[in-house]
Amino acid sequence: MEVIKADDGFQPVNSNPDIQRKVIYLNDLMVTIIDFHNGPMEKPDPFHHHPHEQITYVVTGSLLFFIEDRQYTLHAGDSFKVASNLKHSIQTLTEHVRLIDSFSPIRKEFL
Repeated sequence: MEVIKADDGFQPVNSNPDIQRKVIYLNDLMVTIIDFHNGPMEKPDPFHHHPHEQITYVVTGSLLFFIEDRQYTLHAGDSFKVASNLKHSIQTLTEHVRLIDSFSPIRKEFL
């Protein structure tokens, strides 16, 4: 389908209804929209890494972004990037955070 309406396609992440993700992809391009409705978080999510390059845009809310040994405070309109295999994590600072993630190559485990 070429068009995805605003409220269509969201699925709980790891069966958690407070974290919802929508995945839009083609053969070589993936964008995800992820909503966190469980904030502010008491502690950061566990660090993780993946071979995919990632660029993220903060649509709504505020968060702490951790990458390797660095920490940044981000607000709506800010962006961050993650090179392949760097350890990273977030901690939401507001009740609702919406992020738009772009990945290359696509993350097949999200399909």
